[in-house]
This record gives sequence, C-alpha cells and structure tokens, in this order.
Amino acid sequence: MSRHLPLVMNWPGLLAWRYSFDVAAIEGEAPYFAVFEADFADAAAMAAARASPHGRRVAADVVNYATGGSVVIHYPVQGGAG
Repeated sequence: MSRHLPLVMNWPGLLAWRYSFDVAAIEGEAPYFAVFEADFADAAAMAAARASPHGRRVAADVVNYATGGSVVIHYPVQGGAG
C-alpha cells in the first residue's frame, strides 16, 4: 500500500477516501481482506477519474496487493444524522 495510497491521493476529482484492513463479518468469514471507499462529486466525476490516465494507473496497481482480485461497486450516498 505504500505505493498505492500516494496514487490514490492524487486521483483527479477525489473529495475524500477511507480504507480498512480490519474487515470482519458478523457471522462466518469475511470475503474481503480490505475495504476502500472514494468519494466523488457524482457518478460522472467518478467515471472521469477512473477513465483518466491517473485512474488507469491506480487500477493497474491494485494487483500488486490484491492478488485475489477486487470488486468495484458504485452507490449513491444518502444523508443521515451526523
């Protein structure tokens, strides 16, 4: 991750990001070893960031630590009490 996180921090349009390696399932074994979230202004901004040359470098670097592959999902965030 010492190479990947600096790439992530310079992702165009990135508003915020979070990750954890402490992933646990409530029951059974968790199917993932890590979780990463990236916030963009909207779906179009995320798509542009992923399609950019820098975004392609970020995606290409994932195989260097996620040898089992990765799952990318998109979801709009709903507001709540804070």
